[in-house]
Amino acid sequence: MKKIVVLFMIGAFLSCKNEPKESVAKKAPEITQYTIEQFMDNEAVGNGSFAPDNSKLLVHSNRSGIYNLYEIPVKGGEFKPLTQSDSSSIFAISYFPNDERILFSSDGNGDELDHIYLRDPNGNITDLTPFDGAKSNFYGWSDDKTKFYYGSNKRDSRYFDVYEMNIEDFSSELFYQNNDGLNLNSISNNEKHIALSKSLNTNDSDLFIVNRETNKKVKVNENLSGNSAQGFSIDNNTFYYTTDDGAEFAYLMAYNLETGEKTKVLEKNWDIWGSSFTERGKYMTVFVNEDGKNTIEVLDASTMNPIELPDFEDKSITSVSFSEDENWMRMYVGGSNAPSDLYTYNFETKEQHKLTNVLNKEINPDDLVTAKVIRFKSFDGVEIPAIYYLPHQASETNKVPAMVWVHGGPGGQSRQNFSSLIQYMVNHGYAVLAVNNRGSSGYGKTFYKMDDLNHGEKDLQDCVEGKNWLATQPEIDGDKIGIIGGSYGGYMTMAALTYTPEEFDVGVNIFGVTNWLRTLKSIPPYWESFRESLYLELGDPYSADSVRLKRISPLFHTDKVTKPLIVLQGSQDPRVLQVESDEIVEGVRANGVPVKYVLFEDEGHGFVKKENQIEAYSSILKFLDTYLKEVNKPVDGEIPDTEIEAEK
Repeated sequence: MKKIVVLFMIGAFLSCKNEPKESVAKKAPEITQYTIEQFMDNEAVGNGSFAPDNSKLLVHSNRSGIYNLYEIPVKGGEFKPLTQSDSSSIFAISYFPNDERILFSSDGNGDELDHIYLRDPNGNITDLTPFDGAKSNFYGWSDDKTKFYYGSNKRDSRYFDVYEMNIEDFSSELFYQNNDGLNLNSISNNEKHIALSKSLNTNDSDLFIVNRETNKKVKVNENLSGNSAQGFSIDNNTFYYTTDDGAEFAYLMAYNLETGEKTKVLEKNWDIWGSSFTERGKYMTVFVNEDGKNTIEVLDASTMNPIELPDFEDKSITSVSFSEDENWMRMYVGGSNAPSDLYTYNFETKEQHKLTNVLNKEINPDDLVTAKVIRFKSFDGVEIPAIYYLPHQASETNKVPAMVWVHGGPGGQSRQNFSSLIQYMVNHGYAVLAVNNRGSSGYGKTFYKMDDLNHGEKDLQDCVEGKNWLATQPEIDGDKIGIIGGSYGGYMTMAALTYTPEEFDVGVNIFGVTNWLRTLKSIPPYWESFRESLYLELGDPYSADSVRLKRISPLFHTDKVTKPLIVLQGSQDPRVLQVESDEIVEGVRANGVPVKYVLFEDEGHGFVKKENQIEAYSSILKFLDTYLKEVNKPVDGEIPDTEIEAEK
């Protein structure tokens, strides 16, 4: 069985060369400005499970405006629609190992209570995990392909037990009962060993191997460190994991299940985020987080030497997976200036096939911008990495406004990936600096821990220093710089407008936390295994930490907000409740400050429906044009409509 892992990829951003200074001002390049409808007509495609006969791939795509399932021939051709949902998004899991039945997952309009569904070849759909109020996660296929493993919190809403489901009669049996808040990470092919982890804090965790025959549990790591299971070898003799024990960055280790001997397998100058073997063990894939960008190596498992992969010039391979017979590889290829397209590659014939063209044909790729990694010194000398997008039309004689972008988290990372929203803003003349403030992942564990128990303080100062860096750039109008972010980034937006009210000219809060006391008390029950770790980083709302949590919660200090604000929220959000946005809007509105509120009844923690994305992103640009660029500046004394702008 493949390792059980969830990777979070976080958006990224831009730059282009400064024009040389001339005695006569150089004419700004001709750049077509595109509508949000054109940007959202880009297609997002994901997954890519090979059919048992390798003739086609199973993918999900939002080409219909919402994610649905499609099949596409392995060498390219027309997408064949398999589902027609017009409400909840549907995401592909895989074909069945020996036939063309399909597994997929879907939740209730963003409530994150995923169920696992079966689609048979006739198009009939069955909910295989119809447990009210419970969440189910697919964990992988058994080695003999007669069953699959899944996690469910139906017994205890706090913890995920592991079940195995027979694919002939779809009966379930309990495989592992989780009484201790441990998380299942991997199962050996012979089912003799399972790997479990326990979160100690947001960086460090313990790893355990349990022998299911003897019930003996062995702790793998010796010291407090960040550890992540990567899976068992095909022959069931070795367990692989990454660790940052004694180092700043995570490296790959092998643990001999018989002797307990540990061997370092691979180390890089950046975090190794993951590794996995192909079905028969011929290849090992290694994922490296290199300065906010995925670097992927495919190694010959017998020699550990890299195999040659196709060259995509200025684009990167962002993810790969393989057919069961290991003859085919599917790849997603893209960059900060190009959404990821799906390719297949045949190892025997060396043939390469491009299956998608996801960029809207109406958009000229030359009008998009490429991310540039920059670094600046913060107030205390700490070097802060950031990803910078500069509009093509920006110059010393045509200065542009700018936005500081703050990622989610805490502990997330802005990455060099394509973002339709970022490209839309930049295309319309806004520079974007995505600040990876202290506490961001990907830059070593010392940097990652720097914001523990001082959120909204030093990390906020890093964002202010990012604004100051922007103001020194010759192409930027230093008097027109705002701040934008979602989730934790939305909190940072509100913290900036509250605690540094004169630093930024506008704020864009996308489902941001505004009351840490409530948020930390109302986290979903299935986060229980991570709850204590979250409290160690942010503070325990049931302890003396509550004093500080109230102090750093913008909701209790809205009287300090003086700059225009737009707030966007999904009413189904289980992480940042709608009341967080309702109350911050009410509080800021009481100051007589311009406030726009965009609420979606059918979205959760993130907007996935194209119709809603169009409404949200166009509202953001209209707000920025009005209050930052001042294209449509209100007359003196006018307070724009502050009612809910969109209810879907």
